[in-house]
Amino acid sequence: MHDTTTPHTGPLTHFDAQGQAHMVDVSAKASTHRLAVAEGRITMLPPTLSLIQSGGAKKGDVLGIARIAGIQGAKKTSDLIPLCHPIALTRVAVEFEIDDTGSSVLCRAAAECTGQTGVEMEALTACSVALLTIYDMCKAVDRGMTISGVRLMEKRGGKSGHFVADPV
Repeated sequence: MHDTTTPHTGPLTHFDAQGQAHMVDVSAKASTHRLAVAEGRITMLPPTLSLIQSGGAKKGDVLGIARIAGIQGAKKTSDLIPLCHPIALTRVAVEFEIDDTGSSVLCRAAAECTGQTGVEMEALTACSVALLTIYDMCKAVDRGMTISGVRLMEKRGGKSGHFVADPV
């Protein structure tokens, strides 16, 4: 299933009529339940993945710390992305799936709120920060790790409706 809404073809919303960057006025928007899910992957050498699975990394529980970092990242999104609204998040979840065959870790991050603007950036930030944390914690043994495929998988709520990304 792909985007269930009509693609928006109007002007970019973060620019005013004079082309100047601005924070979008959401005051006229209705508060609705909003959900966004993002995912991404970090690929590494098999011994690095084994260290993560065994808990043998020198800095500790890699996935546990990366989960907390992702949650913190979602909460700090408006501090990092200049035109994002501060959002009262009601839930952030960060989950990992180990892929032994591909020697990688898939991260899925979900963010939710009830508000006037969506949480796509919060989910994407949570996923990115979690993956960056895995890199940071394992870089002493594997500087060649690759982060890839960070993207929005699903978005619900608001005027633009429901979006589900095409599978890769």
